[in-house]
Amino acid sequence: MSWPTEPPPASHPARPADQPDVVLALDLGTGSLKAALITAGGDTLRRAAHPYPAHSPQPGWSESHPQDWWAAAREAARAVLRGTDPARVRAVSLSGQMHGVTLTAPTGEALRPAVLWSDTRSAPQLPAYQALPEDLRRDLRNPPVTGFAGPTLLWLAAHEPATLAAARWALQPKDWLRLHLTGEAATDPSDASGTLLFDPHRQDWHAGLLGRLGLPAALLPPIRPSGSVAGFLRDTPARALGLPPGLPVLTGAADTAAALHAADLAPGEAQLTVGTGAQIAVSRADLPEPHPALHAFRDAAHGWYQLAAVQNAGNVLEWVRRTLRLSWPDMYLGAQQADGNPAPLFLPYLTGDRTPHLNPHARAGWLGLSADHDPGHLAYAAFEGVALSIAQAAELLNLPRAQPLRLAGGGTVDPWWQQLLSDALNRPLHVTNVPDASLRGAARLAWTGLGVPWTGEAGPARVTVIPSPDRISQDRRERFARAADQLMRRARPD
Repeated sequence: MSWPTEPPPASHPARPADQPDVVLALDLGTGSLKAALITAGGDTLRRAAHPYPAHSPQPGWSESHPQDWWAAAREAARAVLRGTDPARVRAVSLSGQMHGVTLTAPTGEALRPAVLWSDTRSAPQLPAYQALPEDLRRDLRNPPVTGFAGPTLLWLAAHEPATLAAARWALQPKDWLRLHLTGEAATDPSDASGTLLFDPHRQDWHAGLLGRLGLPAALLPPIRPSGSVAGFLRDTPARALGLPPGLPVLTGAADTAAALHAADLAPGEAQLTVGTGAQIAVSRADLPEPHPALHAFRDAAHGWYQLAAVQNAGNVLEWVRRTLRLSWPDMYLGAQQADGNPAPLFLPYLTGDRTPHLNPHARAGWLGLSADHDPGHLAYAAFEGVALSIAQAAELLNLPRAQPLRLAGGGTVDPWWQQLLSDALNRPLHVTNVPDASLRGAARLAWTGLGVPWTGEAGPARVTVIPSPDRISQDRRERFARAADQLMRRARPD
């Protein structure tokens, strides 16, 4: 496949001097697509988001329709571009949710709904990874878990072989969107390293592993640097977005890698991001050693990060809110009123667990309910359960006890919730003033790829939250840990 090195001819009108140049950053999340216009100085001029549903046609399945992604991109982009001179847009860059699989026809159309990172149907395929020779298992640098592209492709090969045979590409979500924009297939190292199909030494697809698993290497797109130009905006999608055709479209990065790129973490520094799931990421200069319950992924530059991945966070709190029929203000108010009173325990494993238990069969529940408990007690238990599960995952990273974490993500703006997270982790949290960090990371990659210096600040701490060690008693922590361990031992395939 030929790779574009020069943009097609494009005619741009003169640019008025009163508007700064911007890039259009798109972040394709699990439940919505966000768009922003961001300058080389790091200023976000306009921002918009458009939601779409995730579907669960069977228990444990999690899917999304790629056409919903495109419709959301079109709506969000047009919203931020309204009133903006499109000639001021210099490029488009992307970030997005990791691990999923979008089977794509030669025409670029999705052949079936995308299988998402939270999908657990591929649990029966994990023994194929566990049976690999030790050197190949070590090369993975990641424990075999459901929701990653490799096990999902094995499931598709076993259950939908005709669809897999008809596919030209198996793409990550952001990479499908870029294909729709440019007609060119590609991915970047940060997403490729999260597939369980990547060779960390060669920085390419692992030919030996693919051969052992019986997966066709031709399905996987070329791997390009995160800050490189991966194609140019085609006429039809350009008209739909309200942009001139021929704009460079950057490869971009996985959402966590993009967020860390915006944060500009030094090696050894760590950040907690809470959204649909939660991630505690530690920047590493070199390839981390394998760990049975931690992940190691390429960052958006030239290093690595080690990740404790908590599968259930904001998705659980949203489910609890809907189930209790509470508004978000009432959810927070009820939880705060119940804070400090006897409350049930909550195990937050709606879609199984990744770090630390690696059990896709686990499920959630309240324990110790009594007639004295009201929705506020249940809400508090949900917040606390998510916080304690994050704390369990963070322990595996062996961070120095006094080392603070940066705190980012759209699910962490409430001060009471920030304090509960700090108390559960028993370490300070530096709440960073970097909204939409993944969008900023994508924008930084775009400006650097265009040869324009990025002068945006990484975002100093807006406030530091100091833990109150006695708020969550040691007895309650131990009860949560015992209940989680017992659940994990009982959780088995049906």
